Amino acid sequence: MADATPFVTLPADAAGGVAPAVPAAMEIGGRRFTWGTRTYLMGIVNVTPDSFSGDGLLAAPAGAAPAEAATADPAMAALELGRRMAAEGADLLDVGGESTRPGHAPVDEGEERRRVIPAIRALHAALPGVPLSVDTRKPAVAAAALDAGAALVNDVAAVVDPSDALFRLVAERAVPLVLMHDRAEPRYGNVVAEVIADLQRAIERAVAAGVAWERLIVDPGFGFGKTAEHNLAVLHELSALRILGRPVMLGLSRKSTIGRVLDLPAPERLEGTLASTALGIAAGVDIVRVHDVEPNRRAARMSDAIVRRCRDEEERGTDR
Repeated sequence: MADATPFVTLPADAAGGVAPAVPAAMEIGGRRFTWGTRTYLMGIVNVTPDSFSGDGLLAAPAGAAPAEAATADPAMAALELGRRMAAEGADLLDVGGESTRPGHAPVDEGEERRRVIPAIRALHAALPGVPLSVDTRKPAVAAAALDAGAALVNDVAAVVDPSDALFRLVAERAVPLVLMHDRAEPRYGNVVAEVIADLQRAIERAVAAGVAWERLIVDPGFGFGKTAEHNLAVLHELSALRILGRPVMLGLSRKSTIGRVLDLPAPERLEGTLASTALGIAAGVDIVRVHDVEPNRRAARMSDAIVRRCRDEEERGTDR
C-alpha cells in the first residue's frame, strides 16, 4: 500500500525552515553570548527626565527645583550608574534618551543625541568590556551611538513603526538588533499568536533589508500596545516565542502590569519583577532587561541552577 504522505525533498536553494532548538552563540561588542547556557542581565540606563520608573537621570532630585536637573552632568550620572550595574553583574547596558511611557513627550533627534551620545562615549571608555546597547528608533541617533561605542541597537518601533533605514544601518554595521513588539492599539483576537506573527513579520522585514537572521533578538514588548491582561497572557505562554528561533529578551522590570497586580508604585515593584524574571527564565528567556541588577542577578542565578542546572561560573557560560 502506498504511503499516504509522500516524502518531499527540499529544493537545492531552500532553507530548512526549522528553527534551531537553541540559537547559535552571538558576538556583541567583542563578547560571546552563548544562549541557553545562562541568563544574561541588561542594565537600564535612562538618560531622560520622564522615565515611568522614576529612574531618569535628567529628573530633578526629590524636593529640588526642575532647573537643578539641567545643571547635572548626565554623562557622569550614566557612568556612575553603569559602573554600579557592571559591578553588580550586568552583562550589557542599554542607554536610552527618549521615554516610551504612556503620554511621553516626543524628543527630537538633536536632543536625543545630546542625551545619549556623551553617556555612551563615557561608558565605552570606562567599561570597554561591557557591551552597550542604544535604545532608539531614529537611524541618525543609532549611527552616532554606534560611532560612540554602542554595539547593539534596541528598536522599540520595529513592529509598530518599522524603519527600513534603521534596518539598513544595522545591516551595514553588522551589529545585533532587538526587535520589540508593539501595537498602536491593544486589539487582538489571540494575543500570543498575534505577537508571534507580528515579530515574525518584523524578522522577515529586517532580513529583507540586509540584517543577518543570526544577529536578531526578539522582545515581546510587555507594556507596549497591550493591556495588563494581555501582558499576563503573553508571560504565561512566553515559551511559545521560542518557535521564532531567536534569543528572547524579557523587559518587565517595574512595569505597570506588576503595579496593577500588586497595587504598588514603580519604586516598590522589585518583588514582582523578580517573580517575572524567575518565571521568564523557566520559559527560556535569554536576556532580562532590568533596573535593579543585583537582586535580579541573584534571582537569575538561582533560576538558572534549577532550570538550566548551572551551578558555577564556567558552567554558566560567562566570559568574565
